[in-house]
Amino acid sequence: MERLQRSGRCLRAALARGRVRRRLPVLLLAIAVLGSALKDSDLVPDTPLQNKRNPLNVYFVKVAWAWTLWLLLPFISLTTYELARSKFLYGRTKSVLLVLRRLGALLVGTAVWYVCTEFFIHVENLTGECSLQGKPGRPPRLYASKRECHQDGGVWNGFDISGHCFLLSYCAMMILEEVAVLEALSIDHSSKLRVVIDILFVSLCFLTMMWVFMFLCTALYFHDFSQKLLGVLIGLSGWYGTYRFWYLKPFSPGLPLPNIPLSSKKYSYSR
Repeated sequence: MERLQRSGRCLRAALARGRVRRRLPVLLLAIAVLGSALKDSDLVPDTPLQNKRNPLNVYFVKVAWAWTLWLLLPFISLTTYELARSKFLYGRTKSVLLVLRRLGALLVGTAVWYVCTEFFIHVENLTGECSLQGKPGRPPRLYASKRECHQDGGVWNGFDISGHCFLLSYCAMMILEEVAVLEALSIDHSSKLRVVIDILFVSLCFLTMMWVFMFLCTALYFHDFSQKLLGVLIGLSGWYGTYRFWYLKPFSPGLPLPNIPLSSKKYSYSR
């Protein structure tokens, strides 16, 4: 337990404050640019990570939004409720309503993920064509989608916007925004709630580092530069449009620190 608290303190100092949150977008863009340059120069060594079927890609990146959603759901619920009760002295009903409002950010995130991935599929289908070796007795045909092409054993060549770059950048930024609530949350060290929140927070930090690492692998091994750049720009636009614009408005899920200006946030979780 002591090791968990020590890990939590170190990670809070590194990730919960705004310094990393402000610099990560630039870092992601730099990784996309430099990773693409290394890939195009054939300077990247062969590793198991270049195989799309590697375990990290199959069990984590392919379901990145599910992992992010599964951990943020209890984290947002517990921290928002405790913040409302301890800092704003809200009653139970109003605290629950605030929790439900903040959980709306997960619904918005799910909508962003779904709309963008469907858009990527549409663009790839619209811009692609199927490369298929002719087979005796089978007349040539036109393929309307990548799925139809693959069903006949063909290869679809289209503009494939990097869904990995989009989703990993969006998930990483969303997690960093949500853990900012720890800057204003004070919980007793011996509290069971403190232990649960510490476990969730450490898990979210591990997940964020995993997403950044897999973003680096995507930049080094997959997609063209334009596909990766467009993917990360869309991911960062989704984050900026919600947390830096819409969530500042009254009719929105709101920010993790409601009614507290960004310039006056206090890091008091460890007190």
